[in-house]
Amino acid sequence: MSQSAPTLASARFDADADAKLSALRRTKFVATAALALCVLVFALAKSLEGHYPWLAFVAAFAEAATIGGLADWYAVGALFRRPLVVALFSRPLGLPIPHTAIIPENQNRIADNLGRFIEVNFLAPEPVREKLAEVDFSALVADWLADPNRAADLSHFVGRLVPQTLAAVEQSGLRGFVTSRMLEQIEKVPLAPLAAELLSALTDDRRHQRLFDEFTKVVGRFLSDEQALATMREKIREELPSLFNLFRADAYLLKKIVASAGSLLDEVRADPDHPMRAEFDRFVLTFVERLRTSKQYAKRAEKLKRDFLARPELKALAGDMWESLSVFIEQDAKTPNSRIRAHLANMFVEVGRHLAGDAQIRADMNQGFVVALSSFVESQKSGVSKFIADQVKRWDLAQLTRLIEMNIGRDLQYIRFNGMVIGGLAGVVLHTVERLFLVG
Repeated sequence: MSQSAPTLASARFDADADAKLSALRRTKFVATAALALCVLVFALAKSLEGHYPWLAFVAAFAEAATIGGLADWYAVGALFRRPLVVALFSRPLGLPIPHTAIIPENQNRIADNLGRFIEVNFLAPEPVREKLAEVDFSALVADWLADPNRAADLSHFVGRLVPQTLAAVEQSGLRGFVTSRMLEQIEKVPLAPLAAELLSALTDDRRHQRLFDEFTKVVGRFLSDEQALATMREKIREELPSLFNLFRADAYLLKKIVASAGSLLDEVRADPDHPMRAEFDRFVLTFVERLRTSKQYAKRAEKLKRDFLARPELKALAGDMWESLSVFIEQDAKTPNSRIRAHLANMFVEVGRHLAGDAQIRADMNQGFVVALSSFVESQKSGVSKFIADQVKRWDLAQLTRLIEMNIGRDLQYIRFNGMVIGGLAGVVLHTVERLFLVG
């Protein structure tokens, strides 16, 4: 298919050129025959004018038509070549007859003017933007991405590039640069106000009470733990006098403490408006406000942040995560059923579908394409102009003349017909004026 298409295109071009040349030759022949007919009519009318006076008007028409046809024949021919008559007189006699062979003699000037004309008129900013605005680039992108086969091909291409990109990042030191820049940016972020905002988001709709509920459950599990209870009993025994220990007061006190605490925790969990919950609300809100406004809290938070970022374990953790990610991607890329490629393909298809259904995004994308492409054309149009001019200058003169004559020469031949008709009519008018005023 790749070889037959150019062959068919070349054949069509050759057939079209042959048809144009044949039409040009026919028109030239008819125009020349019409000129010869004018000469013949002029000769016959002049010879018979004595017997038939009205033939004087025919002779005047034919004479003027011949002159007009010859003049236009010279003018049309002078566009493409130096006419034979001019060559016969100019070369032997050295006569400077200008404005002949206009196209071959002015090839460089025509090339420069053509390039500037295209640059100014066809590559001007407004026409380019209007033409680009007619193309729905985003729809083309959406259709291309929504096709599963194309999305799969694109995911394969991206999948092959990802390991190479990671290797390039590793070798170029970009990873260390990005890591250091990220740490610098993190250091610039004030931690206390950020933590205050996060906690404020947590306290919306009293969601922090869930944390309080979890705390009560932890305390409840602690109070039911035998080892914890034994430890508490030992502490109570140490604090009580020995006489109380003889009556096992420690066990009694521990039992009362655990029962009271358990009962209190049950009440708190069951009552959403319990006073302890309100106290917890006040504590959290006060802490959040201090984080937001207190300079002392801010200093402590900044010191904590700097100490955390300076720890070597953090850098080691980042390095381990990068190594694990690189190994996973490289191994996944080598497998025939790569999960990364599958996810990429699905993502591309979804992007194409969402793009096709979102008119606003498509409009924004099209506007971006218009701006980018029009800027590119604006920056390169002088180069296009120079390229066109250079190409025309390198054309062979015979080829250039043949190409122009083949495309517009047939229309120019009709100038010869017009010249003969207009000249003939002018001849009749002048002959009539002569007969009416001068002869009379």
